[in-house]
Amino acid sequence: MNTPARKAVVLLSGGMDSAVVVAMAKTQGFEVHALSVRYGQRHTSELDAAERVAAHLGVASHRTVDVDLRGIGGSALTDAAIDVPVAGDTGDSIPVTYVPARNTIMLSLALGWGEVLGANDLFCGVNAVDYSGYPDCRPEFVEAFERLANLATRAGVEGAHLRVHAPLQFMSKSDIAREGMRLGVDFGLTVSCYQADADGRACGSCDACRLRALGFEAAGVPDPTRYVNR
Repeated sequence: MNTPARKAVVLLSGGMDSAVVVAMAKTQGFEVHALSVRYGQRHTSELDAAERVAAHLGVASHRTVDVDLRGIGGSALTDAAIDVPVAGDTGDSIPVTYVPARNTIMLSLALGWGEVLGANDLFCGVNAVDYSGYPDCRPEFVEAFERLANLATRAGVEGAHLRVHAPLQFMSKSDIAREGMRLGVDFGLTVSCYQADADGRACGSCDACRLRALGFEAAGVPDPTRYVNR
C-alpha cells in the first residue's frame, strides 16, 4: 500500500524563483498546493504567469488570495506615485520596491491554508544572495517565522512540527537558473519584472530584470524573457 504524499503549500508569485521552488518541492515528493497573492501589485501579469507555471508543473491545486496592500502603500510595487527605480540606482539602502510586511503576510496566508489542508510544510522562494536587500528575505526571518508558526497554530500546539522551507536561500541567481533547467522548468512562462506590462513583457531596466538577466548569463542559459523593447 502506497503512503500518501505529504502536502505542502508553496508560495507561487509567477517569477523564476518561485517556479523553481514548486519544482523542487515536487521532486522531494510533496503534494504541492500552490498559493498566489493578489496584493495590489502593479505588475499583475505575474499572476497570469503563476497560473501558467502551476499548470505546467502539475500542482495538486492552485489558488489566488486577495489582500490589497495598496491601502497602506509605501512601496513602488503598490503605489503608482512611486517610481520603480532603474537597476543600479537603489544605493545601499533598502529600495522602494520593498513591500512592507509582504512576506510575513504571504507566509501567514500559506500557514492558514496549510492548517486547513493538513500540510505541515511551507515553501517560499526568498533568497539572501542575489536579492535587493529586503529584510524579509534573510535566514533570520525564515527561522523566526517557523518558530511563530509552531506557537500560533492548533497544528503546532497539538504536536505537528511545522517547517518553513526556503531552498533558494543561499543560491545565486545562476544556481537557480541551472536548477530550474535541470528540473524542467520553462522559464519562458515566468514573469519577474517589477513593471511588466499587461502581456507580461519585461522592462529590462529594473532591479528584478537585472538580476534575472545576469543569472541566465552566468549560468550559460538562454534568456527566454520577453522584453518590451526587443
